[in-house]
Amino acid sequence: MNRKIVALVAAFGLAACCSPAWAAWPEDKPIEVVVGFAPGGGTDVMARKLLPFVERALGGKAKFVVLNKPGAGGEIAFMSIARGAPDGHAIGVVNVPGYNFLPMTRKTQYSTDDIRLVARVVEDPNVVVVPADSKFSNLADVVAALRDKPGSVTFGHNGAGTNGHLAIRMLGAAAKVEPNEISYRGTAAQRTDLLGGHLDIGMITLSEIPELHGTNKGPLRVIAILSKKRFASLPEVPTAEEAGFPVVTTAERGFAVPKGVPDDIVRRLEAGIEEGLRNPEYLSGSPGDEPVIAFLPGAEWQKHLDAMSEALRPFAEQMRAAEQK
Repeated sequence: MNRKIVALVAAFGLAACCSPAWAAWPEDKPIEVVVGFAPGGGTDVMARKLLPFVERALGGKAKFVVLNKPGAGGEIAFMSIARGAPDGHAIGVVNVPGYNFLPMTRKTQYSTDDIRLVARVVEDPNVVVVPADSKFSNLADVVAALRDKPGSVTFGHNGAGTNGHLAIRMLGAAAKVEPNEISYRGTAAQRTDLLGGHLDIGMITLSEIPELHGTNKGPLRVIAILSKKRFASLPEVPTAEEAGFPVVTTAERGFAVPKGVPDDIVRRLEAGIEEGLRNPEYLSGSPGDEPVIAFLPGAEWQKHLDAMSEALRPFAEQMRAAEQK
């Protein structure tokens, strides 16, 4: 009997110790949000614009702090999420397909089994961007140049295994050409080299060029979009399939937490993200993200990723084989 009493007292003490920390979330201390790319890119801008509205949805007392940890195509940030404390104060943005594709190509410092998806925010198609004074006016011109001289056109992407990297590989396979791939630490760096004449093609996403939406005029211009259909924000830009190359690639971005975060915190965070995305003030102030918002609850997003991973497996095998040569 005494042992039972001692056990009950111990259990009660443990509950009393732990419950207040969970009950106080999210206002008890700042919530660190890891972003795997440099400031100024699509992932960073999305997080910084949306999170203030998530704070409001969570009652106004939450405080998110964005930490940029660029490098290795997002792997450094994904590792930070996986190894974070499972208390709801260490979360991050995951970028698909890099998040689920990288572990298929090599041994990574994280496992997707150690991460729980909370919510998808956007599904953002790749676009082919060139300087305004580029000699390339359409995708057919780019392919013709590469067929004439393999490797003569440089394509920027944000790291091995990222959506841009896969888009370049898929386009190269569809057109039977060999682009010259250049890896960057973020879209901001791609922009700098495009504007400076050091990069021919930027493989970025639709949300990352909001200044071109509706006009496609400025120091940069879009010559193709890798989606199933044209977008209303760039109605005159043809799809890659219209140009003769049936390639569809998107970047999905959303939030995730370490595997052990309590269910109630995950549910509140998911609901806060969904409410933030519906806020009219957020929608009007985020012209880049608004056309590509595609909310999915974490469990549904995980099912979607499982199916995607199977489709990406052949590309992962090609990359492993190429590295072994």
